[in-house]
Amino acid sequence: MAQPTNTHDSYDALGTREDLTDVIYNISPSDCPFMSAIGRSKASNTLHEWQTDSLASPDGSNAQIEGDDAAGTAIAATTRENNRTQISRKVVVISGSGEATDKAGRKSEMAYNVSKKLKELKRDMETILTGKQVEATGSSTVARTTRALESWLLTNKGHGTGGATNSSTGVVTDGTARAATEVLLKPVLQSIFSSGGEPTTVIVGPSNKQTFSGFSGIATQYRDNKKVGPAQIIASADIYVSDFGELAIVPNRFSRDRTASIIQPDMWAVSYLRPVKKEKLSKTGDSDRIMLLSEYCLEARNEASSGKLADLTV
Repeated sequence: MAQPTNTHDSYDALGTREDLTDVIYNISPSDCPFMSAIGRSKASNTLHEWQTDSLASPDGSNAQIEGDDAAGTAIAATTRENNRTQISRKVVVISGSGEATDKAGRKSEMAYNVSKKLKELKRDMETILTGKQVEATGSSTVARTTRALESWLLTNKGHGTGGATNSSTGVVTDGTARAATEVLLKPVLQSIFSSGGEPTTVIVGPSNKQTFSGFSGIATQYRDNKKVGPAQIIASADIYVSDFGELAIVPNRFSRDRTASIIQPDMWAVSYLRPVKKEKLSKTGDSDRIMLLSEYCLEARNEASSGKLADLTV
């Protein structure tokens, strides 16, 4: 078979319009489990402070003589905790021509990229808050940093060989990685319970989410249907039934996969000195600039309520 003489086909045409769909596909995740689970509070200074307290140990010999004079019982002072606020930002700069041209998939180059950078800023904050970063005061030439979750978890922890969390500075030293097992998890849960904590969530990376799903304490993967019909099959084993309560095993793409953080969400909060805001910057030429900025810190209302299983194989 051959093409007839003088056939004008698509290879000869010069005016054919491009076939570009009017949709932009983006699968990058923007869910932030830790920030979504914990509380939110207001900071009023770059040094954010709060107080923690605890009850005295039970006195098993608390028996008093009838009619005895009532002397004062010792009262322990509260503990004053603090953290520094950290500034995170994204800046979108779009030229006048870039905004004016006809585009596929979005009407405004500025609006599209502002929306994109807001999600990226949220991902940055989740990564910072769940990590092992320590607090730094900062200076006119060095940025302040906030103390992050792994650095706060001091009381209830399980490290691999050589691993440690400094009780004064919060500096985390990574140790030799080992496979996550229930044998390693249970002592940390017991320690949290003994400290008074009531955790409900275990935040793990994607690799160890699969490992935790294989634990024998994971809730049975089916649930009786109260209505007439077959039992309901649960696709993901995400509830761990421990000796001290049920825990949701939540995968987090942005926390360190080598650490499983066991948290009581109401004992943590993101404290904002300046919530995420959008601000148009002054023009300095043929472009427009919008800054997305947030100033925040992690408020550990009582870190003994939670714990971590560190140095896990990924």
